[in-house]
Amino acid sequence: MNHSELEKGKILIIVEIIEYIPNSVLIKTIIKKTTGNVSAVSFDSGETLTEKTSPFDTFIQVIDGKAEVVIDGISNILETGHSIIIPAHSPNSIKANVRFKMISTIIKSGYDEVSLS
Repeated sequence: MNHSELEKGKILIIVEIIEYIPNSVLIKTIIKKTTGNVSAVSFDSGETLTEKTSPFDTFIQVIDGKAEVVIDGISNILETGHSIIIPAHSPNSIKANVRFKMISTIIKSGYDEVSLS
């Protein structure tokens, strides 16, 4: 079994498999494949993932607390149960004005290489 993933075939309570660590962002891999990955992430209050751009769409779902997701300079406040898709190639950052937990899903398949010839 891949030790970076959780055990398959077992019931999971995602909000309970990841804890809050003071002054930290904690990432726990649920599934990691070449075609994408699913991670549970916890943010302590005041923590931020700095602005970045990904070549793939990213689906974010808040499972505890409240997050600020900034996409192309536009702030979105997500509370427990809210989700958003961060489009590929869009500058984005994630901020914890209060602590929160989320699930991040990146799907890499279905992106065809663009031919310039």
